[in-house]
Formats: sequence, structure tokens, C-alpha cells
Amino acid sequence: MNPASKNIGTIALVSVVIIVLMVFCQLSQYSLLIPILLLSIGIYLQYLNKANLKLFLNFGLLLMLIVFIAHAVTQYTTIPYYYIPVAGMAMLTMLLFNDLQLSFLMSFLGSILVSLIVGGDFGVMLTFFIGSLAGSYAVQGARARGKLMGAGLFVSATHLVCLFLLNPNLQLILQRSFDVNYLYPLAANGFISVVLVIGTLKIFEYLFGALTNYSLLELSDFNQPLLKRMILEAPGTYHHSLVVSNLSEAAADAIEANALLARVGAYYHDIGKMVKPEYFTENQLLGGNKHDYIEPSMSRLVILNHVKEGIELAKKNKLNQAIIDFIPQHHGTSLIHYFHQKALEAAEDGEHVDESDFRYPGPKPQARETAIVLLADSVEGAVRALDEQSPTRIEETVQKIINNKFIDGQLDECNLTLKNIDKISSTFVRILSAMYHSRIKYPEKKGNDGNSSRKSSEKSSSQPSSDKKDSQAGASL
Repeated sequence: MNPASKNIGTIALVSVVIIVLMVFCQLSQYSLLIPILLLSIGIYLQYLNKANLKLFLNFGLLLMLIVFIAHAVTQYTTIPYYYIPVAGMAMLTMLLFNDLQLSFLMSFLGSILVSLIVGGDFGVMLTFFIGSLAGSYAVQGARARGKLMGAGLFVSATHLVCLFLLNPNLQLILQRSFDVNYLYPLAANGFISVVLVIGTLKIFEYLFGALTNYSLLELSDFNQPLLKRMILEAPGTYHHSLVVSNLSEAAADAIEANALLARVGAYYHDIGKMVKPEYFTENQLLGGNKHDYIEPSMSRLVILNHVKEGIELAKKNKLNQAIIDFIPQHHGTSLIHYFHQKALEAAEDGEHVDESDFRYPGPKPQARETAIVLLADSVEGAVRALDEQSPTRIEETVQKIINNKFIDGQLDECNLTLKNIDKISSTFVRILSAMYHSRIKYPEKKGNDGNSSRKSSEKSSSQPSSDKKDSQAGASL
């Protein structure tokens, strides 16, 4: 579909949504400013460079749900309108989109629209708005269910503070009618919001294709089928993925990126190697290197195919697209340097070896998290391949690899700054230096039989994988 047709389709769909909402408002005798307000927010998001059709529809759906809830409460029940869980929608927005600006908009718009529908005054709107802000901030970065309960308590407390500030008359607060219509509903509102969030979060994750921290934690469970299979079929790749995940998580924390996403993405970035694990050196125990017996062009196909096969495995196991993106993007368009060099050496006089044939198809990393995994993957392999893993050599290697990736243009399409790259480099050096630290040798101890036994430091001597050899030259497999 060409861009013009796509734009026309988007405009048509948005127009239909606005018209349907206008009809609803007309039939329900609500202000026609409600759909105009929604359209204005879409335009505002467009100027923030955050708008696309999917986001507009998802955000609009959440907003309309709270409108319909308010309509149902006021038209078909006699319960006080302060039971309406406006804060629950703001909390859902925060968890689904992990964006404070969107959550602020949901708090503001939801409070205004509900106040218009229930016929409330400025105090009602302000109470809902402040409570919603409190809830959305409280669930930011939530990974445990207990934090949701704490957020509900915080929302209820915030609502009660607003109520007392708007009605400082103690005699009024002690009246039973006031308590039934205002005090009790606002005290319960936070917990109703939490029940709404817990009960619907999984549904909205599925509908919106969103990836929350709770989903990421589920994916990080090593009982997941793909991870269990990797442990059994490609143990070397599994160990490599663990180290890359630790490096990626620490680096993401250092630059305030999504550390959990980086860690989980690193777990799955090389799942394609499970299809032919014996062709990757980290999984070759005693059988020798398979690539010694095939042409460089065939090796190139095997290495390139692990990306394609990884994407197919991920889709077959219904992984979220945000996780699938790590599989091709952690290589970007890097050169498979090792086999490119072998092809050049094996080429006959006058035979041309096209460098582009030995590059990954991409795309380059589009997010900070995928860029971090690209760097961690290359750095881990290069450092593990060093003969001398001293802190100085590790630092030199890390800086060389990152500089080569930067010069090669692999970081051009993500929003990493030079300051971010420097922090990532420092984090890698610190962690890798700790991993490969030297140990003291213990003195000999004479046994009764006169034989000497020495307890010395253990040094890992695993072979570097084929992508790690290339990493040392500035490009990973």
C-alpha cells in the first residue's frame, strides 16, 4: 500500500470513530465537545511524534471505556459516581504504554469526561485527576503485584485528602449521607481501580499487542519452552545468552533504558542457533569445527539462516514483536568478517568476492535496548576469545568493538547518544573485568603418600563462537 492510500485509510477510519462517538453523545444527550476533544488529543499526539493509527485507537478505546462506565453508572444504577474507577484507566495506560505523558493525558481527559457525564463540578474533576495521577505514578515500572495493591492504597488516600481539602467542615464529614455518597466511595475507589487493572491487563495486552513488565517476567522464566529447549540442545548458546543478558541489563540501567526488556530480549536473541547448534563453536564440544569442512559461501548461508530461523521460531511460539525485533537487529547489517576473510583467501585470481553477500540483512537496531544487545553480544564474544583477559586488555577490546560498530553505522537508527555509549562501555568493562578476574594460586600441600596436590585457580577456556571471532574484528555473526 502506497503512503497516499495509507493516509486516506487512516483518515477515513478516524473519521468513522469520531462520527460514531458523536452519534452516541447525541443520543445520550452529552456534549458534542467529547469527540472533538478526542480528535484534538490525536492531533496533539501527532505533533509529539507519538501518534499512529494504532496508538490513537488504543488510547481512544481506553478513554471511551471509562466514558461508557460513567454512562452506565449514572443512567442505570443508583450508586455514587465516586465509585467510577477513573484512576484504573490511568494505571492501565501507564502499564501498557510505559509513558508518563500518555498517562497524564488519560488522567486529565478521563477526569474531564467523567465529570461532564456525571454533572460534577470542578472539585469532582480535580479529585479524579489528582487520584489518577497518583495511581499512574505509583505503578510506573511495577514488576510485582504487591506494587499494584500499594498503588490502590495510594489512590484511595489521595482521594480522601482531596475530599477533606475541598470539604474542611468536620460536621459535614461526620454526616452519614456525606460518608455514603463521598467518603466510602472514594476510600474504595483505589481498590476498585486495582481490581479493574488486574482483571483486564492481560486482555488489553493481547488486544493492543503490548508488552508489560509482567509479560516480560513471564518470558524470563527458564521453564518457557524455547529456553528449556536451548538449555538442552544448545547449552553453549544458552550460557552466551545469559552473559549477554547480564551485560545488557546493567548497561540499560546505566542509561535509564528498559533494563528488563533488554535482559529478556538477550535471552531470545540467538534462539535460531538451536536449529543447527553444531555449526556454532560455543556448542562444539569434541566434534571439531564444522566450518573447516565446508566452503565459506556455505558457512555464510548457515550463519545468516540462524537469524531467519530464529524469527520463525519466535513467531511459531507467539513471542511479542518487541522480543522478535532483537533477533535480526542484534546483528544489524554487520559484516560476517571471519568468513568474508576466508572467502577472500580462497578466491582465485580475478575472482570478485562481494562484501554485501557477507552482511546481515538487518535492520539496524531501532531502539536503545536492541542496540545495547548488539554491543553486548559482540563484546562478550570478543573478550571471551582473548588469550589474556586482563582489565587493560578487556577495556581496549570493549572500546575497539564499540568504536567499530559506531563507525560501521550500526547505531545510526537508534537514539543512543555519545554519553550513553560511554556509559555502556564503562559498564561492560566493569562487569567483564569482574567476570574474568584472576585468582590466587594456593600453596602445595604434601599428602601422606608424598605426592603433591595443588589447588589452583580455575580458568575457563571455552572456545569462542564463530560470531565472537568476528566480534573481535568489529563485526559479530
